[in-house]
Amino acid sequence: MKRHRQAGVSLIEVLVAMLVLAVGLLGAAALQLNALRYTDSSTTSTQASFIAYDLLDRIRANPCSNASFSPCSSPGAAYQLANVAAAPSTISGVRDQDLSDFANNVKNLGGTAPDASVSIAGGVVTISITWDDSRAANAANTAAGNTSAGTARVTFTLVSQIATVWTGT
Repeated sequence: MKRHRQAGVSLIEVLVAMLVLAVGLLGAAALQLNALRYTDSSTTSTQASFIAYDLLDRIRANPCSNASFSPCSSPGAAYQLANVAAAPSTISGVRDQDLSDFANNVKNLGGTAPDASVSIAGGVVTISITWDDSRAANAANTAAGNTSAGTARVTFTLVSQIATVWTGT
């Protein structure tokens, strides 16, 4: 008597197909998690740029807030800020309101201990906003096989000319 093999799928073939499917689904899940991390990082960078440009526009709108004479010799100088903690807590004018709003926006940026500074020299404004982006950095380090992922401080810096200093000649 001759035996005939039945056409169909063996149990081993089904198990191999399920293994391939499981590996593919795990890869897709990992890809989605990294996409979410990088989207969060990108959102924070975008918010930092909006905050910096908002303050720059406010400085341009009120460059001589500290001038007791006209024309002012140091446009924007009153907006110097060493860090967020140095922002005015008492509002007594437009400049104080601008710096207070800036500091609050930076504090609400998210992450661990966001900070910012504003320096102005010769009509050139430099606004730097720094935050901890270790979530995205850890994802990149993990993907690269680096297990010593620590914190990743990211700084957004905006430099712009707001005015030409008048020398009186």
